[in-house]
Amino acid sequence: MVTMTSADKALKTLYLGAVTDQLNTEINPLLSAIKQTTTDVWGKEVRRLVKYGINGGIGAGDEDGDLPTPSGNNYEQIVSTLKNLYGTIEISDKAIRASQNDVGAFVNLLNAEMEGLVKASSFNFGRMLYGDGSGVIAKVQSFSMNSIKVDSVVNIVEGMIIDIKTDAMEDTPVVGRKILAVDRSTNNITISGAEIEIGSVLGGYKIVLQGSANKEITGLGAIFGDSATLYGLERATNKWLVPYKRTLNGEISEVEIQKAIDTLEDNYGSRVNFIVCSSGVKRAFQKHLSTYKRNLDTMELKGGYKALSYNGIPIVSDRFCPKGTMYLLNTDDFALHQLCDWKWLEDEDGKVLRQKAGKPTYTATLVKYADLICTRPCGQAVITNISES
Repeated sequence: MVTMTSADKALKTLYLGAVTDQLNTEINPLLSAIKQTTTDVWGKEVRRLVKYGINGGIGAGDEDGDLPTPSGNNYEQIVSTLKNLYGTIEISDKAIRASQNDVGAFVNLLNAEMEGLVKASSFNFGRMLYGDGSGVIAKVQSFSMNSIKVDSVVNIVEGMIIDIKTDAMEDTPVVGRKILAVDRSTNNITISGAEIEIGSVLGGYKIVLQGSANKEITGLGAIFGDSATLYGLERATNKWLVPYKRTLNGEISEVEIQKAIDTLEDNYGSRVNFIVCSSGVKRAFQKHLSTYKRNLDTMELKGGYKALSYNGIPIVSDRFCPKGTMYLLNTDDFALHQLCDWKWLEDEDGKVLRQKAGKPTYTATLVKYADLICTRPCGQAVITNISES
């Protein structure tokens, strides 16, 4: 017989390990290539001491002359707040009672809820890896009643609950609306609730995932962005925080890729071991190779992913990578620092399934406190404005 106690135990012992493994290895190839660690986590922050440049106590001299002046390594401390990542499932009391005497039916119910949780968490965590931490998933261009035209729907899927923020991200005129439909041919979305009333034009407003504004992990968008600071340090006085950037305005080629790789290796001793781009850029590179009768070498990555190969470096595409963009990364410089791995939120009695206040439903919430840290941004590169195929 299924009871709340047995359901609670199943979530803790049977599902947590499987779900954690999926979220850590099966979200996308980039995350699989980045190590996850609990080191350098202090309270609610990640504090990492990083070394840049070289030791200065080196020199040549006379046989009886002075020795080189000692000068140790250069260090700076980077600081980032751990981000709170949540995923919640909800099961109605009616559904639990209906399957109370049928273990198989209840297992199917839990399986369906966990599969949905993994799918949603994978989508959003994969999206965050390429974001700038702001939580913005689209920019509003116009609206008509409850239909909103946005600049892109790549980061949007039906079922999401969203807020609409002002352009400065200070006010939230629309809160907690559910996305009912997404028209990917016109970049229009339809949201639930009453007709939107924010003056006559919504242009300039931004859509964020519910409650997530400026609370997401420090993704590639922040590392390669133009912000004045990164990890609490000024980029202007810490040039090692500035990655290599190249605006192409044309077709991708092996020469352009090699130029970026050589620049990182020559200037910073950084060896690119992972390349990620948009699907259109990957097709453009395949077209370039076929034009010059080059072989399309492939390789298999951790997690079973398949990738193109450029001199032994995997090239993968990701739906969330910005259009016309290729990132060339040394994943050894990245780490996902976390307070702990995915865990269930528990109440004082250790239960993970709890009744929702005033509702005939039970909820359980997965949580992870983490942030993405790159200790050598200058050892990474991005090529933008690539013509897609």
